[in-house]
Amino acid sequence: MGRYLNSSTSYVLYKGQTEQPYFVDKSQMLSELFPFLDSGNTHICITRPRRFGKTVMANMITAFLGKKQDSDSIFKSLKISQNDLYNKYRNQYNVISIDFSKMPRDCDSYTDYIDRIETNLIRDLRKEYPQIEIYEDDSAADVLETIFEECDQQRFVFVLDEWDFIFHKDFVTEENKKQYVLFLSNLLKDRSYVQLTYMTGILPIAKYSSGSKLNMFWEYTMASEAKYNEYFGFTDSEVDQLYEKYTRNTREIHISREDLKEWYDGYTTKSGERMYNPRSVVLALTNNNIGNYWTSSGPYDEIFYYIRQNIDDVQNDLALMISGEAVTAKIQEYAAVSMNLTTKNEIFSAMIVYGFLSYENGEVRIPNKELMNKFDDMIQG
Repeated sequence: MGRYLNSSTSYVLYKGQTEQPYFVDKSQMLSELFPFLDSGNTHICITRPRRFGKTVMANMITAFLGKKQDSDSIFKSLKISQNDLYNKYRNQYNVISIDFSKMPRDCDSYTDYIDRIETNLIRDLRKEYPQIEIYEDDSAADVLETIFEECDQQRFVFVLDEWDFIFHKDFVTEENKKQYVLFLSNLLKDRSYVQLTYMTGILPIAKYSSGSKLNMFWEYTMASEAKYNEYFGFTDSEVDQLYEKYTRNTREIHISREDLKEWYDGYTTKSGERMYNPRSVVLALTNNNIGNYWTSSGPYDEIFYYIRQNIDDVQNDLALMISGEAVTAKIQEYAAVSMNLTTKNEIFSAMIVYGFLSYENGEVRIPNKELMNKFDDMIQG
């Protein structure tokens, strides 16, 4: 048991989530993963904008599957407990859970970043499997292969959150990005010890996966795949339930149901369903106040830079969108992961990936009032 291997962190964090007053039960997603646990060596990557519940779901999966402690006290009151296979899969797996957004305060190089991750993982494995001989130059993949061969074909579930975090750091070079993709490929691809990989992030992986390095992943974005969409963001019916709870528990009502729709709805899934930004809805109800809760930094600032350059009259189209209109655009999904944006369509593609725009039927638009205010500030700034 350690920092990454069968850690108790995800259990504690998800338990805390379930105890929040505006918690939404999305535990049925676990049932979608059960068949992959049986087949083994399956790799799933789910990408969504910030604040759409990726980390909550990653913690849920780790808490449910991990051997560290019995999580029945959390899940017995959730929807997944009604599944006939609930007891078969709960707390049966060795889970390696890594949040790639966690880094030491003084980290200023890719080498420091990745060495710390690999060192911590090997330390966990050494502690859990002291009988295994580990050599000084062994990678984490080497150690895991040895464990598989010498410990009754022991396999692991990998839950990797914020896989693309490092790409947003100033000290990371293009060569570092290639090294990082190679690290993930070496750790996961065609490895007998992988039961399942569940990975999340903002950026689609295909742009950085040159050749076949990460082509084993099944990738699910909000714009390109309908599967899993209901588990990220809030649906209309879920917000109805939260608002009803809010009205029961709040002495002075300052928020209307229409306020929530106007401010936080409007993201569009592949199937055409509208989704609310979950973080903003929860904070608005918790604070009893409608406001701008969707924060931005890092790559978002770079997108603003390109917009300000007025490439292909981007600002003119944005002015139309701020007035409430939709604008025709040809989305180039994987061009969005590069910050070398040279056309209007590339800029709009990036803005969809990062959650600034919604895309449906060949048109882009600003999803809601919360984002509308941010665009207003940006254009005037």
